[in-house]
Amino acid sequence: MVSTSACDPLPLEGIVVIDFSQYLAGPSAALRLADLGARVIKVERSGSGEATRAMARASFNLDGDSLLFHTINRNKESVVADLKDSADRERVRGLVARADVVIQAFRPGVMERLGLGYTDVRALNDRVVYASVSGYGDHGPWRDKPGQDLLLQAVTGMTWLSGRANDPPTPFGLSIVDQIAGAHLCQGILACLVRRGVSGRGGLVEISLLESAVDLQFEGLTAFLNDGGIHPQRSSVVGAHPYAAAPYGIYELVDGYVAIAMTSVPALGELLGIHALVQYEDPDDAFKRRDEIQAVLADGLAARRVDEVLGVLEPAGVWCAQVLSWEQLVGQKAFQAMQMVIEVGSEARAFRTTRCPIMIDGVRLTSTRGAPRLGESRFDKEVTG
Repeated sequence: MVSTSACDPLPLEGIVVIDFSQYLAGPSAALRLADLGARVIKVERSGSGEATRAMARASFNLDGDSLLFHTINRNKESVVADLKDSADRERVRGLVARADVVIQAFRPGVMERLGLGYTDVRALNDRVVYASVSGYGDHGPWRDKPGQDLLLQAVTGMTWLSGRANDPPTPFGLSIVDQIAGAHLCQGILACLVRRGVSGRGGLVEISLLESAVDLQFEGLTAFLNDGGIHPQRSSVVGAHPYAAAPYGIYELVDGYVAIAMTSVPALGELLGIHALVQYEDPDDAFKRRDEIQAVLADGLAARRVDEVLGVLEPAGVWCAQVLSWEQLVGQKAFQAMQMVIEVGSEARAFRTTRCPIMIDGVRLTSTRGAPRLGESRFDKEVTG
């Protein structure tokens, strides 16, 4: 059963989060906590605010701030402070002394120099959950490198997994490392909040983009580590999972593209009338002769239409799907049934975005509260609640 009414109370109602982070990983974790009911107060630099306020995304800004800022900072509050100023720093210390969660994403050592590292904050508030996200962790020779999504995709081998064999390194089309690191950060925070509820003890959560990017590749890296260090080879025919056997991949048809996942190659040949596929009876052929099989299948599908192919494969239980653009996706009844698009903000700051994907007690978590204007909240108000 799905409800669109409010979930009352939300799971994190009463939890106060002080968020010093910027860009995407930390703010995305804080956004998820806000969606779950936490009160999230961003601490931003005086004057300019968080860096993403001025970051263009598709040449579209909203009421002076980038759409990216609005997207990942909706449902939050904002105070401004100069952390190098002693008076402002004391105000901030007053916030963290009363917080349940503190999130920071500065380079290693910065918060410690400001007197706001984990040890300092724990001395003020021994029940705090202190969450830190960095590019490469607090140790090791890459400690001070800039933690940026594309760079992390590059150094972790991720760019050699997409595309075809003869393509250059191909990055993922989204900030995937930032987003998975934000999810890991949120998981760690929630785990420590649960422990605090049981024992009263807070904790330190540390996440690096490097470790998150490596963990994201656990499936392939596990094979690599246990298979003599042999790097996976991308298909020369269709770009998909380099460890997946034929027919796994995306195929071009006369009026679009179809994705075909794991299925029997001979059975696929029988269904589609591509008799050259029937000869690949040995299950090992599907990987050993992957590119050869994919080339035969691609040739056999090139002159066919999407509806025709799906009309044969879907009733037979073959895992397949039409490749949709965003324009096509949002027009689908299945997309509309999810009610994923919400309208947040008001007047000049109103925009549409996607809601939290989590449901609690059969209720979709939605909030119409937009992103805060820089410094719209006052310290005295926030400290006293």
